[in-house]
Amino acid sequence: MKFIVSSSYLLKQLQILGGVINNNNTLPILDNFLFELKQDKLKVSASDLETTMSAELDVESDSEGSIAVPAKLLLDTLKTFPEQPLTFVVEENNTIELSSSYGKYALAYADGEEFPNAVSLDEPNSTTVSADVLATAISKTIFASGNDDLRPVMSGVFFQFSSEGLTFVATDAHKLVKYSREDISTANTSEFIMPKKPLNLLKGILSGSDSDVLIEYNESNAKFTFDDTQLVCRLIDGKYPNYEAVIPKENPNVLTIDRTQFLNSVKRVSIFSNKTTHQVKLKIAGAELNISAEDVDYSNKAEERLTCDYQGDDLQIGFNSRFLTEMLNNLNATNVQLEMSLPNRAGILTPKDGLDEGEKVTMLVMPVMLNG
Repeated sequence: MKFIVSSSYLLKQLQILGGVINNNNTLPILDNFLFELKQDKLKVSASDLETTMSAELDVESDSEGSIAVPAKLLLDTLKTFPEQPLTFVVEENNTIELSSSYGKYALAYADGEEFPNAVSLDEPNSTTVSADVLATAISKTIFASGNDDLRPVMSGVFFQFSSEGLTFVATDAHKLVKYSREDISTANTSEFIMPKKPLNLLKGILSGSDSDVLIEYNESNAKFTFDDTQLVCRLIDGKYPNYEAVIPKENPNVLTIDRTQFLNSVKRVSIFSNKTTHQVKLKIAGAELNISAEDVDYSNKAEERLTCDYQGDDLQIGFNSRFLTEMLNNLNATNVQLEMSLPNRAGILTPKDGLDEGEKVTMLVMPVMLNG
């Protein structure tokens, strides 16, 4: 088995696939990349058993074979080379020899047969989404998903596909984000919960890409295919909470404000907030928004006033500044709208502009009780 490949092209592909590999694998074989060579096509795969990702690379070769190569050792070596052709040759003594313009390096390899096979999906449903839309949907929602091992369904992003559009939802019970596209629809209605790790991998690869992604899914697995890359992952098992039920419908108090101004103000004031609750207080009356925070234990406090557009009754409400900051950071609107009803009911944050046709973002943030 022998092939020649460009060093930077190989490194770029392997760095993407390397994101799948865990630092502490229970099976030693998972510390390797699987190389499957068929003439001038080299298929490289990486897996952690839950997620398997593979890419097909163009190489110069007329041989065939399959071996598992140590991922860290190979990546560390490739990072040191400037762009040049590299020659890989499998030797008799269970090593693969890598030749560069500098010299030769021998890596011990394992039998490719030992590498776990990726799951194949039987009769899956499928949907095609543009890479950019999927990357946006992931980055707009993933930050709101939870980390609670006791509630695994909330540690992922909920995908809902129907003839009316696509909806992506994430929540950790304190904040919730719903991102929907009414300009893309599917024939079949279906829903599944995607885990965070494969979504983060996809987000990194797909942002700025102009290709289409074929999403295939059944009860237990999903597969994403784009360009020469495939990602197969196990879905989170369980029923997603009824998120529509927690979004308050009647919100007569509506605040409209410049996003950057609001964000910077919350950031500054929150420095003086209690380090446990991170609470900031919004006091709205007329066209004035008063943002304040206080840490009674250390006698620290801060207060700022902003002008805003406000329709509704005078209101005082408390929020966790970290959630508010995260949400405002994730919107790319000039102006945002915060809809509220009562100090103990969730506030709804939406962008007033900066959205594509058919694109909708709804963010919900739970209030924190005001002291005294």
